[in-house]
Amino acid sequence: MNNIRFARTTLPAAAAATLSLTTLTLLSPPPAYAQSSPNKTDIASVKKSIASLIEDDAERRGDGTSLTGTFVRLAWHCAGTYSKVDNSGGSNGARMRFDPEASWGANAGLDVARKALEGVKEKYPEVSYADLYTLAGVVAVEEAGYVVLGPKIPFRLGREDAASGETSPKECGLPDADKGSRKNTIQHVRDVFYRMGFNDREIVALLGAHALGRCHEDRSGYWGPWTFAENTFSNEYFRLLIEERWSPKISHNGKPWNGPDQFEDSTGKLMMLPSDLALIQDPAFKKVVELYAKNEEAFFKDFASAFSKLLELGVSFPSTKAWYQFW
Repeated sequence: MNNIRFARTTLPAAAAATLSLTTLTLLSPPPAYAQSSPNKTDIASVKKSIASLIEDDAERRGDGTSLTGTFVRLAWHCAGTYSKVDNSGGSNGARMRFDPEASWGANAGLDVARKALEGVKEKYPEVSYADLYTLAGVVAVEEAGYVVLGPKIPFRLGREDAASGETSPKECGLPDADKGSRKNTIQHVRDVFYRMGFNDREIVALLGAHALGRCHEDRSGYWGPWTFAENTFSNEYFRLLIEERWSPKISHNGKPWNGPDQFEDSTGKLMMLPSDLALIQDPAFKKVVELYAKNEEAFFKDFASAFSKLLELGVSFPSTKAWYQFW
């Protein structure tokens, strides 16, 4: 039995002559700062509230956009700072609420997602921000299927909230969209994901999240959605990568394009980043892209596994077993 300590005590002489006794005492684990209470939380109810938030917000917008992609990006960026070298970063702490992470350019616009979730936090105060932000990404994916729901993402509560950003990584560490050349961009993608402990197949699966959402000029400088169904989780991203012809974007709304280098399809309505095209420019990556373009079931299965892994990097979940001490 784990976490058991034995100690022997001697009863007073008036009670008995040097009689030893072992007693059993149930202890509670030491409290963590703002940690979720998995045993006290109805996670299904929390997920339902997040799903309703996404749906209601989309109806208010009425323009075909939603919080779906933003919530996935929020979860991704909370977790994508992890380094297996020193076990730093990761979703634990929800440190994006504080500087330096709140001010990183890669996190521009994510304050919208964090503010949107405040109502859910008020309804379920026992859920940590770290759990809430990552769960929002899970719900976004699961609810974004077309004919059927999106992939089911394994998820558990237990992340803690930090009191400040003091333990944030000193540098951002999130993937950049472009490193100036094809070779450098491909290597950068691998460096970032290998640092977290992912392999090539997992890298391609995770980047398939670009099926959701779009880029905004006022946030990243890039413009446009990756697919024509930006609120639907599917393998369309991979099909488009393979089947479309992607050309450098040179104009936008009838004017010269002055933003960072990106690529567009024949309609000019869809976009790909240099880091997206890296997936078909590298032979090992391309094999996985081709697989996912033909087999959505394989993509869903791999994404669910890789995304769940991403969200748990660096998290020490509380034991579900009772702590005992013998006296």
